Amino acid sequence: MRSKMKYRDIEVVRQIISDATGLDMSYYYEDLVFPEETVFIIQFDDNNNDNLFCHFQKDFEPQARKNVYEALKEECDKIKISLEVKGLFELKENGENLDIAFLPLE
Repeated sequence: MRSKMKYRDIEVVRQIISDATGLDMSYYYEDLVFPEETVFIIQFDDNNNDNLFCHFQKDFEPQARKNVYEALKEECDKIKISLEVKGLFELKENGENLDIAFLPLE
């Protein structure tokens, strides 16, 4: 039995990121969207197409984190999408690859 592929509107998320921060999307992988600079990651909510999650780089300054979240939230609100801060993340080099570790909010 073939599993159904999830629809993820990458273009909408790219536009939210661009309008809110002036950053472009550098790449996406599965349910994660990585903007330039990678100070945050947007994650699709597989249970709700009208919701997104946001993870912030663990060393990103808290006030800057708040400012970026508010800008992203404002853009999401314009198109009736909710945005939740889900936690923090850390990127680690693993040879030629990068590993991502998701962390709780501090």
